[in-house]
Amino acid sequence: MNDQIQAEAGAEGHANEPHHDGLGARLNWLRAAVLGANDGIVSTAGLVVGVAGATDSRSTLLTAGLAGLLAGSLSMAAGEYVSVSTQRDSEQAALALEREELATTPQAELDELTGLLEDQGISPELAREVAEQLTARDALGAHARVELGINPDELANPWHAAGASFISFTVGALLPLLAIVLPPASWRLAVTVVSVLLALVACGWASARLGNAPVRPAVLRNTIGGAIAMAVTYGVGELLGATGV
Repeated sequence: MNDQIQAEAGAEGHANEPHHDGLGARLNWLRAAVLGANDGIVSTAGLVVGVAGATDSRSTLLTAGLAGLLAGSLSMAAGEYVSVSTQRDSEQAALALEREELATTPQAELDELTGLLEDQGISPELAREVAEQLTARDALGAHARVELGINPDELANPWHAAGASFISFTVGALLPLLAIVLPPASWRLAVTVVSVLLALVACGWASARLGNAPVRPAVLRNTIGGAIAMAVTYGVGELLGATGV
């Protein structure tokens, strides 16, 4: 009876595990969103804190912060669009070549797929049978996944990547911008530093959890890096403000 219960529990656990194909892609998007927000926080915080070292003018801080937010978000979006477009072009070229090889040399491609499955530890007889079944069902999809590591149904969309980068950077950048312009002048620096460090702790924790990495090193790296960035830019801002440059 206990064995039966354990078997049923194991079957139920496997059924509830998220093995669907899109999980890895969604986790990658979540990690990218967290990193984009982190970049927005650090870069904008460094900018506005540096300006705050030179002046306490709210309008100047708002102008600098908005300019940094817009420039950073557009730069991130453009960079992501170019990067993902290049990746997508490469994947489409590889799929086109694979499609041509399947049309002209199907037997050689079947032998290649069999060998790739054998390299994964499957016996030659079973590898041949699996290769034949995969080829009969979806030859291009089988070769794309096993040989190229590409899912032809889930090619990255450069517009989605650009939009996600733009939004995540903007959301992250809004925190230090609001923290530096909303409080009274005497509280601006303290509120900004504390809120930025707390946000960086959250981003470090989230990125570590999504990547199944240790949380403590990720949080420490994030917060120390952000603190150094703010300290350096504030010092430069004070120096420039004092010299009247």
